[in-house]
Amino acid sequence: MREFDYRRADDVTGAVALLGADPDARYLGGGTNLVDLMKTGVERPARLVDVRSLPLDRIEPADDGGLRVGATVTNSDLAAHPAVRERYPALAQAVLAGASGQLRNMATVGGNLLQRTRCGYFADVTRPCNKREPGSGCPAVGGENHNHAVLGASEHCVAVHPSDMGVALTALDASVAYETVDGPGELPLADFYLPVGDTPHRETALPPGALITHVTLPPARIAARSRYRKVRERASYAFAIGSVAAAVDVSDGVVCDARLAFGAVASRPWRARLAERVLTGAPATEEFFAAAADAELAAARPLSGNGYKVTLIRNLVVTVLSELAEEASR
Repeated sequence: MREFDYRRADDVTGAVALLGADPDARYLGGGTNLVDLMKTGVERPARLVDVRSLPLDRIEPADDGGLRVGATVTNSDLAAHPAVRERYPALAQAVLAGASGQLRNMATVGGNLLQRTRCGYFADVTRPCNKREPGSGCPAVGGENHNHAVLGASEHCVAVHPSDMGVALTALDASVAYETVDGPGELPLADFYLPVGDTPHRETALPPGALITHVTLPPARIAARSRYRKVRERASYAFAIGSVAAAVDVSDGVVCDARLAFGAVASRPWRARLAERVLTGAPATEEFFAAAADAELAAARPLSGNGYKVTLIRNLVVTVLSELAEEASR
C-alpha cells in the first residue's frame, strides 16, 4: 500500500479545504470500499481526509416535508430509522439487502453512493481497464461478463454500479447535496451518475473536491407503498445480479403513478422512465406490468454471458408490481 497522509476534519469547510482539488486525495468515511481498493492498489491516494467526525450523521425532517439524511449516517442507522421504514420502505429494504450487519455498521450513505464497481477486471491491476486506466481497453466486452451491463453501456466499459441503496434512492427521486470550495450545490440522483460513454473513469457529476453533505428524499405519498427486490447468486450477502426498486399508486385497479429503477444492469442505477410512462393510466395487471418492463428493456444490449438479465429484470418487475398492486387493493 502506498504511504499516505491522514487528516481528520473538524468541520465541512475544513474538510473541503484539506482535500482541495487534489486528484490524489480522498475523503474517508466508513472505508468499506476505499480501504479494500487501497489494499489491491486500485486506489493509491496521497492523502485521506477523515470525515466521520463531521456533524453529518443525523436524519431529520426536510423543510418541504421530506427527509434529510446526513452523508455520514451509517447504513444500519438509515435502515432502522422509523421514518425511513414507514415512509420509504424500499430504501430500508435496499440497505438491509446490501451487506452484512458488520458492514452496515461502518458504511456511510455518502460512501455508498460513491462506491466503485466490483468488475473483476477493474479490481485486478494486472489487467487493462478503461475505468481504472483510461485508454487501456475493456476486456469484459469479450471476456467474463455474466454480471455486467445490458443497458447504457458502451464499447469502452460494461461494468455495473454495485449500490443497492442508490437504486432505491433513484426510484424515490432523491437528490444529493454537496459542498465545494466555491460553495454548495445539489444534484438529482438521476443526474448524479454520468453516462459511461467514452469516459468511464468519470463516474459522477460532482465537481472536483466536492464533499457530499446529505441526501434529501422528497415528500411523496407514493413512496410509502414501495419495495426493493434483489436477486443474488448465493443466499448470503452478495452483490446483485439484478434488482428492482418500485413504488406504485393504484386506484380502482388502474395505475395512477409509478416509480421504477433497476440495479446491476448499467453503470448507474437505471431509472426506468419509459416503463413508468407505460404504466401510468394502465390497468394494474401482470400483462401491463410485463409490457412496461418490455418497453424499457427493448434497449438492452446483452453481452455473450449476461442475456439472462433481461428475463430476470422482466420477471422481477412483474412480481414486485403485482405484490404492490395486491396490497393496494386490500
